[in-house]
Amino acid sequence: MKLMAIVGTNADFSYNRILLHYMQHIFKPQAEIQIQEIKDFPPFCEDDALNNHPDLQQLQQDIATSAGVILSSPEYDHAIPACLKSVLEWMSYEVHPFRGKPVMIVGASYGPQGSARAQLQLRQILACPEIDAYALPGNEFLLGHVVQMFDQKGNLTNHTQQQTLQNCFADFLDYIHNLAR
Repeated sequence: MKLMAIVGTNADFSYNRILLHYMQHIFKPQAEIQIQEIKDFPPFCEDDALNNHPDLQQLQQDIATSAGVILSSPEYDHAIPACLKSVLEWMSYEVHPFRGKPVMIVGASYGPQGSARAQLQLRQILACPEIDAYALPGNEFLLGHVVQMFDQKGNLTNHTQQQTLQNCFADFLDYIHNLAR
């Protein structure tokens, strides 16, 4: 099964990127996870056309052909980063690759809430008619105090969080299969 994973930040260093690479590695037996960076994408502008940006066209195609999408977002001032919002705007203006697409939301942050508000905002955005994605309900992977959660090799070291992530991912695969029926 092919899944697309989007790093929801333009920061050079990101625990959300580390989280997605960790997921790509540990879930390799269950799925092929392709990780997409967004840091070089242009800001959304409705005066511009998607066909002026081959990298955005490729993202649209990759989302459309994947079985599901994993979005990993930090939380900046109780919200998702502007660069992630911009990508979602690109993917909802002229094209609609998220329509009916199963989406899993994960997030890592330095604070105790693990991107809870950003994930709530992301769920609201994904539910808008122009995007119409199917965000996995009731499964939130909120990785707080992230500095203490990974070792030097990018492995998640907290056993409780490992199990939570395993459970959320298993539920996501079930969700994809149930939606495909």
